[in-house]
Amino acid sequence: MKIDIISIARKEHSTYSSLYKELTKMISRFAKVEDIEIFNKDVTKAHTISQKASQQAYTKVLDSYIGKGYSISLHPDGEIIDSYEFSKLLNDKLAIKFFIGGAYGFEDAFLNKSDKIISLGKITMSHKIVKAVLLEQIYRGFSILSNHPYHK
Repeated sequence: MKIDIISIARKEHSTYSSLYKELTKMISRFAKVEDIEIFNKDVTKAHTISQKASQQAYTKVLDSYIGKGYSISLHPDGEIIDSYEFSKLLNDKLAIKFFIGGAYGFEDAFLNKSDKIISLGKITMSHKIVKAVLLEQIYRGFSILSNHPYHK
């Protein structure tokens, strides 16, 4: 299985990098994970214009990624699911793409192209934390599917 985590974020080394690396290594027995961060000059410029312009810029740079494999967008208004429901999202898929929006979230046009829209909860988290939580839930989901004791 191939999992892409595609986010509107600047590529930078952070204190979370070692955690991402460790979680990705744990997941590697189940799937290959690729972390794709996008923050080009169009996104930068749109941030100086408006929320709507920013969302449109996000859609423009993410559009080429959606539709190839099962697409799951993370959005505050998405469905809140537990770890067992999350594990079902991973089951029987060859490729999954998780999308993490920019500071202004996704526009409806992009969300409508997603196969599933989920929320990691009602609290606001930085992109770095969201990615760590997502990676942990991916590992937990595979652990549930394979009856691995990690989930217990």
